[in-house]
Amino acid sequence: MTQSAPARVGTASQTAGDVRTRITHVLAERGDAIVSESVAMFPYNGPQPLDTDYCERLGRRLLQLFGAGIEGRLDAAQDTLADLQRQIADRNVPVLRLFNFAYLMERSILDELALDTEIGAASAQWLIVSQAVRKASFDMMGAYFDRVQHEPASPTITDKLTTLYSRAMMDVVLSTEVQRAERYSFPMALLVFDVDQLSEINRQHGYGVGDRLLERLGILIRTFFRQNDWVFRHGEDSIAVLLCQVGADDAVFLASRVVAMVEQRLGFKDHNTDVRVRVTVSAAAITGQGSLGDPFDAEKLLLEADAALRRAKSLGRNRVEKAAIAPASLSVQSAAHYLQCSPAVVQKLIAEGKLKTTGTGAALRIQKLGIEDYRSAGSAGALR
Repeated sequence: MTQSAPARVGTASQTAGDVRTRITHVLAERGDAIVSESVAMFPYNGPQPLDTDYCERLGRRLLQLFGAGIEGRLDAAQDTLADLQRQIADRNVPVLRLFNFAYLMERSILDELALDTEIGAASAQWLIVSQAVRKASFDMMGAYFDRVQHEPASPTITDKLTTLYSRAMMDVVLSTEVQRAERYSFPMALLVFDVDQLSEINRQHGYGVGDRLLERLGILIRTFFRQNDWVFRHGEDSIAVLLCQVGADDAVFLASRVVAMVEQRLGFKDHNTDVRVRVTVSAAAITGQGSLGDPFDAEKLLLEADAALRRAKSLGRNRVEKAAIAPASLSVQSAAHYLQCSPAVVQKLIAEGKLKTTGTGAALRIQKLGIEDYRSAGSAGALR
């Protein structure tokens, strides 16, 4: 039995390699269609007009980089990245628009791949395919940011102190990842870690100590999370992590691990008193489940994170407070789970006009605000 394991690993690796080869084949074969579909969705007629020809050239460059990302050879695609950088600089395209274009191309690529007879949406390999395309998208934009972050024209991409992505980049990424979570019904989590009493540490030990703590915290968090998790400088005392395809329980667990590691590793000795200074963080873990037609409210995520941090501080610090972002509307099954009753009871409440709905048939949705109104009216006890 011990000799059979390597054979299974080899077969799995070969399958993944075959999938990547097939993806790049489809990209080459359907490249013109992918670029055309992406350009058609790209808002190039906005406040900064971009002509169709320019958008198509930009799209072909992004498609080349997608292919390199799928094959794991972005390091060898520096000339293509340089060409992309020149194209972006030529029209002074904001990072947000480039990021949105890359996301639209990711959608077009997946739409084309979904129809493939070998690795399409009906195949057993589809999960591997979708993950490979998303990782290629992440790696491609990461490689682009790595290239331009030292350019004087791009000061907002990274934070100088922590070398993490900046708050401006966080706003860009959050906007795009929220769309992806909605389209593919992915779970999402936003973690925010705020150094406890940093202003007091700065007052007693100097701002240089506080800056070094934030720098060390950034390194600790960046190395703890996966390569394809987004880590940002969120505020003066805080760092945020955006986790995609991570459920609520795992997000809270990861946040708790970070809180414990900070307490173990970030303390320092005051050389004037020879006393060790304890350093802790308070954390917020805000989670939600994406659903097509029920977009996340990115601003709501941030507001809930701020509120959770305030709770963590008021309850003694050095802890994780969590909150879940609920969709604006629910399916019958989700509403039944929410109300702790059967789907038949939910259907009865709809028929009686006690729950407000939108859509019909398979598209039927129950407004969550109406469910909360029903419960607050004291009617929940009648559910059985």
